Amino acid sequence: MSGLLFLIPVALLMGAVGLAAFLWSLKNGQYEDLDGAASRILLDDDARPSQESRADR
Repeated sequence: MSGLLFLIPVALLMGAVGLAAFLWSLKNGQYEDLDGAASRILLDDDARPSQESRADR
């Protein structure tokens, strides 16, 4: 029983810290552009090699 007197406040404190971290990240715009990184990787292609470099192969 004495263990619960220690563990319940610790669990509540950890939940409050997690909630505070989530609210902080929400306030700082961490969730604004969820699809940007997914589409940005598709747009990051190098230019196609020229015809001259293909002829060297």
